[in-house]
Amino acid sequence: MHWHDLSATVQHDAKRTLVNFFAGALGAARHPDLTALAAVLETFSGPREATVIGRGARLDALSAATLNAVSANLLDYDDTHLPTVIHPAAPVAPPVLALAERHHATGADVLLALLLGVEVACRIGNAVSPQHYARGWHITATCGIFGAAAAAAKLLRLSPEHTAHALAMAASQAAGVVENLPHGAKNIGVGHAARNGFFAALMAAQGYTGAPAALEGPYGWARACGDTLQQERLLADLGAQWEASKNTFKPYPCGIVMHAVIDACFALRAQYHVAAAQIAAVLVRGDALLLARGDRLVRNAREARVSIQHCVAAPFLWGKAGGDEFAEARVLSDAAMAFRTLVRAELDASLPMGAATVIVRTHAGDTYEATVVHARGSLAHPLSDAELEAKVSAAASGSMPAHDIEQSLAMLWQLQNLTTIQPLMALVAGRDAVAVP
Repeated sequence: MHWHDLSATVQHDAKRTLVNFFAGALGAARHPDLTALAAVLETFSGPREATVIGRGARLDALSAATLNAVSANLLDYDDTHLPTVIHPAAPVAPPVLALAERHHATGADVLLALLLGVEVACRIGNAVSPQHYARGWHITATCGIFGAAAAAAKLLRLSPEHTAHALAMAASQAAGVVENLPHGAKNIGVGHAARNGFFAALMAAQGYTGAPAALEGPYGWARACGDTLQQERLLADLGAQWEASKNTFKPYPCGIVMHAVIDACFALRAQYHVAAAQIAAVLVRGDALLLARGDRLVRNAREARVSIQHCVAAPFLWGKAGGDEFAEARVLSDAAMAFRTLVRAELDASLPMGAATVIVRTHAGDTYEATVVHARGSLAHPLSDAELEAKVSAAASGSMPAHDIEQSLAMLWQLQNLTTIQPLMALVAGRDAVAVP
């Protein structure tokens, strides 16, 4: 398959995924956790052949891919394939970009490899959903590694046989658990999905082999994880319908299942002009996934990004739900801690996944209610290209001058015309960013 074989719609969807990826990676480029990881990887780095996004540094390709995957996932601002809740670009795009720098791939080759990697990750996710995630496997990492391997194999121009071996080797390295979602270990899992998928493709290129049924066999990855691979879902309409075109992009840096909660709170503010000081109690109703992932105490910024309680607090306290509202200073403020105690969550089995109802009771005894079924950023209510650009610009403001941000966005929308991505990567490295220690 070649880039020009794809429809204009699918091509544009691939570009949107890459644009959104850079928003997440640039937004977290200077995060202390990324600095700590960079310090560890620098100790063992090989040739400085690939860009660490937003940090003004280069490392070996495997290490750069790891760092860029962690940064893309760190602020919970990454893309989401809603049927599986996979965030596919975080593990898939970094090895593609690192390999492209290493092998001087064209922009069209990068976009095609990214698209195919996202497709593989999401189709494998379909084939084990919903049990896989519900059982406790962090599906972005466990399925993302297959997307990383497939994308790297495409850029390395591996044969179908060698690509199958890469996927088989990825099966022995797929890991990540949901229990770690509010901790840095989650991001490390995604970083290793990128690194290990990349590594699997490199080893397949050197002749290493894996079992033909490493995914679906009686002792393969799916069954080892407790599932039977649903091959009809894996292969349905392959080449005709693209799972990658079902990718969505977040307007808020938090867990995707919280977005309807935030939208409902904004709707209540706008319609009834209810202020935080007026509120006596808030009830949030949602499906089992929302409660399982988001009904929690908050002790740090990571937990706030997967907290129903904080996702109610932010719109009412500050009228916004952006990066600042999920940063440590506001998360641990007296106002936020007090407001979160007013919020209670309960199951509403009638609501579909991704929907939420918010009911506010005021001190005066008034009750206001709003239900959001399709959150902003979903397929039914997608972010526009202009909104994606604004997301990148805001995220990159701490790492790149405004002119460089504008230039990089122009290159991304026309990436298929670039004979090499080196000019783009030189820009997104960040002129004034901190160097890797």
